[in-house]
Amino acid sequence: MQQQAKRLLKLALNPVLVLLSLMSSGVWAATAEKAEHWRGNMTPGVTEVGHKIYDLHMLVFWICVVVGIIVFGLMFYSVFAYRKERHSEPATFHENTKLEIAWTVVPFLLLIIMAVPATKVLIEVYDTDDAAQDILITGYQWKWKYEYINPNGDNVTFFSNLRTPESEIGNEEEKGSNYLLEVDEPVVLPVNSKTRFLVTANDVLHAWWVPELAVKRDAIPGFVNEAWTKPTETGVYRGQCAELCGRNHGFMPIVVNVVEQEEYDQWLAGKLAEAAELKELMAKEFTMDELVARGKKVYERNCLACHGANGEGGVGKAIAGSPLATGSTKGHLDVIVNGVPGTAMQAFGGQLNEVDLAAVTTYQRNAFGNNMGDMLQPVDVYKFKKGQ
Repeated sequence: MQQQAKRLLKLALNPVLVLLSLMSSGVWAATAEKAEHWRGNMTPGVTEVGHKIYDLHMLVFWICVVVGIIVFGLMFYSVFAYRKERHSEPATFHENTKLEIAWTVVPFLLLIIMAVPATKVLIEVYDTDDAAQDILITGYQWKWKYEYINPNGDNVTFFSNLRTPESEIGNEEEKGSNYLLEVDEPVVLPVNSKTRFLVTANDVLHAWWVPELAVKRDAIPGFVNEAWTKPTETGVYRGQCAELCGRNHGFMPIVVNVVEQEEYDQWLAGKLAEAAELKELMAKEFTMDELVARGKKVYERNCLACHGANGEGGVGKAIAGSPLATGSTKGHLDVIVNGVPGTAMQAFGGQLNEVDLAAVTTYQRNAFGNNMGDMLQPVDVYKFKKGQ
């Protein structure tokens, strides 16, 4: 019986010693590098912390593989080596001190081997200090709002919507290579610069997830979660909402363009110029044609999915001939700005600027055969919001 116990102890310890030797020699890292190309494996991405997470993942993976080989190897060895036809009289011993010490100490050492690097990586993952720029991310059903926070007060704010055409979604046209992964306004980040994300939600639970940037954070109404990234390579990186958030959960992608610092500065300056131009538009008196043309674009981007291309309705009520679109202008604007509680009709007052709100209201009242002949100016929307 003592010889059998020693044999089992030797079988159990040898693979562990081999694993420790591989780790110290760096061979395991080379094996993990090859595993990077496995289609079912996670990606190391384009950040230093992403590579550390990947290395930790591979370390734990190979430890689990070795443990599995040991456990199942001992099990099958015992089944075949000590079956009844070879040992008609069963062993009568109840315990072996060395074996019990081994299967207590070895798992403890393995936990230490995993816990030390895991703790270091977790500390780094949650260290959001010293960021060069802060971006507030807010999840909506079903789009993302981004606000680049400027300490001087000139923030850049925009919404990012799905850009995949309805014809592809409805199988009327062949689907593109980035089906459901294209947006009208991507996030732009500078390369080799640390960006802090403040993630929250306006309505229900969402999750902002871009695997190659090593970022995944829950977006929870009333809470702000922090995350960060520092990409080391330029390129376009795509992600999706990773929390089931409703009917169009699969239609709110994330696109991040990582560019050189000079290009980022130019993009930011352009966005600030757009904000200044919008302030000027607030004081402009638009013609009916200008409002309808702008309102049509706003409708197609924000309203079409629920109310139909021709205002025929669907998820939402019909616009064509509806009492709302043919009733009072103030009542119509009130629904668009404040939404309808308990329904899928969102409040667009915080999602669209005054110019777009005036345009889309005017468009709905004069399209789809409604032909009301009235219109709203941006200043009217501004006064309506202030009077609430």
